[in-house]
Amino acid sequence: MHQKINYIDWGLIDYNEAWKKQEEIFSDTINKKLQSQPTENNLIFCEHPHVYTLGKSGDEHNLLLNYIQLQAKNAQFVHTNRGGDITYHGPGQIVGYPIFDLENFKMGLKDYIFTVEECIIELLSQYDIKASRLEKATGVWLDADNKRARKICAIGVRSSRYVTMHGFALNINTDLNYFDYINPCGFTDKGVTSLAKELGTVQDFQLVKNMLRKIFEKKFI
Repeated sequence: MHQKINYIDWGLIDYNEAWKKQEEIFSDTINKKLQSQPTENNLIFCEHPHVYTLGKSGDEHNLLLNYIQLQAKNAQFVHTNRGGDITYHGPGQIVGYPIFDLENFKMGLKDYIFTVEECIIELLSQYDIKASRLEKATGVWLDADNKRARKICAIGVRSSRYVTMHGFALNINTDLNYFDYINPCGFTDKGVTSLAKELGTVQDFQLVKNMLRKIFEKKFI
């Protein structure tokens, strides 16, 4: 049976507000599971104003700005409950929050993260960009096997009872200067990039979102 995925676009939304809305859908999905009711799969796309988020296993020292400098950059800093270290969210970046019941897809968490990476890799291939994984690092990378390795998509997930929340951040027209103020995902020797940087021109953001949505609907069945 083909699983239905509800697509929701929150547009530009404050990180904490989005987190609260995610938690509500996440809790509701888990409660339905506990009562043996059918669960929905929600694919949420949005953008955030400038914010640095630190995962449960992250190190605050990977944020290279103090509070006053953060204010000057018009950025927030949030401790969050996803996996992973520090990352940046900002305008021009597709932030995806799949709140999926993985049992609907007969999938474990490892397969889920692998499939999310596959979705991003397939999207980039449609722009003739060859992307891949980097060993011992989640996310999607370009030139992962050499010194020019640079990350285009970060992934950090929380799950309970096979229900997922949080997700991925894919750089499209992102201001990459904001990554200069952190050690992204804890790395000090790796770069970051965006679709716009790789292609040398600003991209149609809505078009990329539509393409990515279709890929998710195809991969998660």
